[in-house]
Amino acid sequence: MTDSLVTDAAANDFRCGYIAIVGRPNVGKSTLMNQLVGAKVSITSRKAQTTRHRITGIQTTDNTQFVYVDTPGFQTRHSNALNKTLNRTVTNTLTAADVILFVVEAGTFGPADKQVMDLLPNNVPCILVMNKADRNKDKATLMPFAQEVAAQHQFAAVIPVSAKQRFQLDRLQDEIRGMLPHNPAMFEEDDITDRSEKFLASEIVREKVFRFVGEELPYTSTVLVEKFEQEGNLRRVFAAILVERDTHKAMVIGQKGARLKEISTQARLDMERLFGGPVYLEIWVKVKSGWADNEAGLRAYGYE
Repeated sequence: MTDSLVTDAAANDFRCGYIAIVGRPNVGKSTLMNQLVGAKVSITSRKAQTTRHRITGIQTTDNTQFVYVDTPGFQTRHSNALNKTLNRTVTNTLTAADVILFVVEAGTFGPADKQVMDLLPNNVPCILVMNKADRNKDKATLMPFAQEVAAQHQFAAVIPVSAKQRFQLDRLQDEIRGMLPHNPAMFEEDDITDRSEKFLASEIVREKVFRFVGEELPYTSTVLVEKFEQEGNLRRVFAAILVERDTHKAMVIGQKGARLKEISTQARLDMERLFGGPVYLEIWVKVKSGWADNEAGLRAYGYE
């Protein structure tokens, strides 16, 4: 009898909901979500526009299912088709969220941050997350900075964190849990994302492209997985890196193919860690210009 009552009480106290992670580019949104989920489900890079899709990361505990939604950094420059699509993804995610994490870099708040803040709805609880707090040498400046930012919106909580160092992430999740609705779980207990392995494979390759080619490569470069096969525990992945020009193709391939080989090796290792089994990966580079110039081209490559 007692055990049954305990079980019923735990079930009645179970919480589940969507947590939108928003902010300008390069404030650490993807790193934050990966650390909260405990797995690399959203790619990271110093290059702006690394996250281009709505990525969901799921963490399930005994009494809570946190469904984090990593969004592209809100774009304030170059009003082209890709940036409009990215920004629409951000605004749509905000309207569907149960809790919002507004991520800024501790000690830095500029016009781009303010533009994202102006999008925050007043009827959804929002936490101001000051990331990279470990980089702030003068800790005494954090309090006045937090007060200055918090004065511009009605935040439910203000928390300094370091996503990379996992500083105060447990406290952050405690705050989030208290704001989530009482709902049953929406996903299976061992799910970490609602995205397919094929999608994750393409994102991993794209991350390595940006990591090893860096600022030399235009943001319009992307990756298309043309074939994804699974036989038992083995995955076979055949991917194409799409670039705008022949000169970009040469950048990706590198001298005697060295850079492409490094991209392939590191991408394969990440896939094996994420998928939990061996991966056979083939990558080639194709020139395909203009794919990001219109909404039809964006839809063809999976942009929402």
